[in-house]
Amino acid sequence: MSDYFIGDVQGCFDSLQKLLRKAQFSTDKDRLFFLGDVVNRGNKSLQTLRFIKDLGANAQMLLGNHDFHLLACVLGNGIVGNKDTFSDIISAKDCFELIDFLRQQPLAIEHKNAILVHAGVPPIWDKLALFEQTLAVEKQLQSSQAGNFINGAYGNLPHTWKANLSAMEKCRYTINACMRMRFCQADGSLEFAHKMNFDQAPKNFKAWFLHQNKALEGVDIFFGHWSTLQNISHPHIYSLDTGCAWGGALSMIRFEDKLMFRANC
Repeated sequence: MSDYFIGDVQGCFDSLQKLLRKAQFSTDKDRLFFLGDVVNRGNKSLQTLRFIKDLGANAQMLLGNHDFHLLACVLGNGIVGNKDTFSDIISAKDCFELIDFLRQQPLAIEHKNAILVHAGVPPIWDKLALFEQTLAVEKQLQSSQAGNFINGAYGNLPHTWKANLSAMEKCRYTINACMRMRFCQADGSLEFAHKMNFDQAPKNFKAWFLHQNKALEGVDIFFGHWSTLQNISHPHIYSLDTGCAWGGALSMIRFEDKLMFRANC
């Protein structure tokens, strides 16, 4: 039995199937963990989401920023943009079943001695803080007031974590950190304007994983989201978004031996 962690699929269903064949994935004995952004930008978001849902116990997924945007467009005040490619989900007969499935998904997963998250973990959080804060968001998304919560959860502020933030502010920071973060400061202050490689950080910022976090030393962290990230050599850090939706590749790593699989997109 093997566990595979997959980067941002973003509706690239054909590339996903190619990748699974390449790794000889078996639903009889293997499991898939999707690191978020399973929909949007590719042309088969509906097929992708149905496939993941139908895998049942053989698959787990995280919520990424594109998945959250889809929830906002269906449950909240989100607007489908010109670049969005998930209208097939919104018009599908099983739309609300798929949306209900999506809003049950977590923002972070602990798997043995590893953490799975879409974007990253703020350097001021330990494991307890990460899962306390993501659980608070997950409870809101699974509630009958999910639409109202999503509407209030959008925005860049607060960009810094503080213990005296309101409940909604804590949730907003958590969503932004776990789904959108690339660069931050040592105190967890977030920056969203820059999307280049880690060695081109804006002034006074670093890639989140370059800040010291003694609480998570020795913990493997697997994440997606950052398709422009290249040439990192950092112990315990595994970046799996290799830009499939932009003509790159779809990447997957086998957890047990860290063997990487890739399929061109």
